[in-house]
Amino acid sequence: MTDFAAVSDVLGTYFDGLYYADTDRLASVFHPKAIYATADETPLLYRTMDEYFAVVAKRVSSASRNEPRRDVIDAIEFAGENTAFARVRCSIGTKDFIDFLTLVRTDGAWRIMAKIFQITERDS
Repeated sequence: MTDFAAVSDVLGTYFDGLYYADTDRLASVFHPKAIYATADETPLLYRTMDEYFAVVAKRVSSASRNEPRRDVIDAIEFAGENTAFARVRCSIGTKDFIDFLTLVRTDGAWRIMAKIFQITERDS
């Protein structure tokens, strides 16, 4: 499998994890020491993976509400053999997200190391 395909697979699992509010799927694609942050909240919102997964676990999934999927990979770039960047978009409820995901390859597997995102509220 090419690196592009491997990162695309990680992103597909990431989108599925968000859509189904499935922390096991998300845990499989995030590095355990990954960071989650947005400046759309004051003060800056920063979470560890344990904190983030606890929030997702309480969420009513988009799938259970039969929401349409709005998952888009805008770009994947590689900075070398073990570092990649992805710009992706998705929606949860009435919120649209632009995520900047930095990925690293450790132990032969690509994992998300940082998720920095922008939120836009959409009319329902």
